[in-house]
Amino acid sequence: MTNSSSSTEFLLLAFPDTWELQLLHFALFLGIYLAALLGNGLILTAIACDHHLHTPMYFFLLNLALLDLGCISTTLPKAMANSIWDTRAISYAGCIAQVFFFFFFFPAEYSLLTLMSYDRYVAICKPLHYGRLLGSRACAQMAVAAWGSGVLYALLHTANTFSLPLCQGNAVDQFFCEIPSILKLSCTDSYLREIGLLTFSGFLFLGCFVFILFSYVQILRAVLRMPSKQGRHKAFSTCLPHLAVVSLFLSTGMFAYLKPPSISSPSLNLVMTVLYSVMPPAVNPLIYSMRNQELMNAIRKVISWRYLRMC
Repeated sequence: MTNSSSSTEFLLLAFPDTWELQLLHFALFLGIYLAALLGNGLILTAIACDHHLHTPMYFFLLNLALLDLGCISTTLPKAMANSIWDTRAISYAGCIAQVFFFFFFFPAEYSLLTLMSYDRYVAICKPLHYGRLLGSRACAQMAVAAWGSGVLYALLHTANTFSLPLCQGNAVDQFFCEIPSILKLSCTDSYLREIGLLTFSGFLFLGCFVFILFSYVQILRAVLRMPSKQGRHKAFSTCLPHLAVVSLFLSTGMFAYLKPPSISSPSLNLVMTVLYSVMPPAVNPLIYSMRNQELMNAIRKVISWRYLRMC
């Protein structure tokens, strides 16, 4: 391949040559994918069907479930198909689509997690103004802004990546089209352009992180001033799932992209990529449902209703 215009396909990371190990990879990815579909699907159905859950907190959670489904559906189906059909190929257009949607869903999810911290801040620190600050129109506008930020982020990174000539082969050293692996194929010095985009991205992500941190500092101060132990416990219970999801999202992503080159290896890179791109969408429904009795009750109603329909 001499440049990007002459390329018709890329080759993704090769899984083990033996058929048994390829089946093992397929089964592992299939199990994770089905768990993500089931968990997020149940949350979507429960929130949509139970009018008691038609509140700002659950509206944002519904959007998070949609983004999680989009995230995991961008990468795993193609990886599973390659494993079961013993191939590595992905079309050039398919690679562009993977990059675009991956960098659309993940920044949009981070923006949404930032909005969810604001929801918890208003609910605990300004409960009397909750209805005014987080009305249905305001929630819809904030959700649109989160999804819109993902579109902008994806357009910038996709255009920057695929405008570069690629002449270092067509083998992508990951199980999906990841930008750092594609940039290694470039035959021009993309350093300055990528540094500019990384700086822009860094300011956005740092701004969201500071906002989340500020929100939880204010929440902690408000909770510690509560006279009732039961009130403090309830407040912490509504915040812990969000904190756990944010921590999982940031820790895996930061380690994958900011780890020192000295500890980098193909196996470690693959593991970290799976952790930050696949595990959060699969684990988030479990985190949110474990300590949320309202959501668990709604999910039980959905499961029992479907069981009765089947009978």
